[in-house]
Amino acid sequence: MSKLVIASIGPASSVQDGGRPGAQRYGLVPSGAMDRLALAAANTLVGNEAFMAAVEVGPFGAKFTARGGAVRVALTGAPRNADIAGRTMTPDTSATLADGEMLTLGFARGGAFSYLAIEGGIAGEPMFGSLAVNARAGLGSPYPRPLQAGDELPAKAAVGAAAERRIELPAASDAPIRVVWGPQDGEFAEETKKLFVDSEWKISATSDRMGYRLEGPVLKHLYGHNIVSDGTVNGSVQVPGNGQPIVLMPDRGTSGGYPKIATVISADLGRLAQIPAGRAFRFRAVSMAEAQAEARKFAELLRTLPERLRAIESVDLNIDALHDANVAGHAVSAVDAGTWHAVSMADIAGPD
Repeated sequence: MSKLVIASIGPASSVQDGGRPGAQRYGLVPSGAMDRLALAAANTLVGNEAFMAAVEVGPFGAKFTARGGAVRVALTGAPRNADIAGRTMTPDTSATLADGEMLTLGFARGGAFSYLAIEGGIAGEPMFGSLAVNARAGLGSPYPRPLQAGDELPAKAAVGAAAERRIELPAASDAPIRVVWGPQDGEFAEETKKLFVDSEWKISATSDRMGYRLEGPVLKHLYGHNIVSDGTVNGSVQVPGNGQPIVLMPDRGTSGGYPKIATVISADLGRLAQIPAGRAFRFRAVSMAEAQAEARKFAELLRTLPERLRAIESVDLNIDALHDANVAGHAVSAVDAGTWHAVSMADIAGPD
């Protein structure tokens, strides 16, 4: 069986899939990918179902080696340098590692998480219907913890004959993160709610998959910071006693006893997850109707990902001809000789 063997990997990297929906009433943490669109795009590139398990690679670099045969992979999410045995792998594409070849990933640039999907998916034993790792709960497969050097990720299927592909995703947006108020926004004065949406916030370096701690102005409670514990969802914005909000993420608890001033809409959770620690951003309050409309758009985007696939065309470059071409002052494509400006005697002689 072919597999990826991890030569090195940074913290905050684990196997994640679509999570464990439907069991929160039993207190089971949902877990799953921080950026669901990036996970679905990576799986789509290698012909998997959208939310099959893949490697969620944290902000630091990683190295993987193919063993036991070729392994086709796809890389999406936060941009980062990537190469396979010296060959550049561009973002949002698939590529094949021959047996013994190494994939090297650099540090994330402008994001936090990348997703490395394996054709056929990662072999493992589902735990409550999912391979998703939650290290605190000891859940996940093939390793119920963050990944480390020496771990092996077996592929469930051999590499097929499909050509390598790229996927065209919507351009990244730096627009404010949208929220709906509540469910306990009545625990805060109107001026505090205004402060929440009018201020810049930064994600603390102490954040993790359980919650993103925010750094910014102090949000004061009207009646104290303790409430009767009730259910939480991904994106709940809790405000503890110190007045610094925490946005709950996939490894959150299923209930909590701090007032929740707002909830990040589902369509923007992936964008929030990809904001690097220390980068300023803002929130914007929207209506429930707008949040629902955006959720439908996001669901449609996920459904139509296969329509965004494009074949990667292999191009044989005539390097000698390109060297002889005069490309100065012209917009050219290295793979389209028709855009090159051939050198002529007039070019050499210059104006009369």
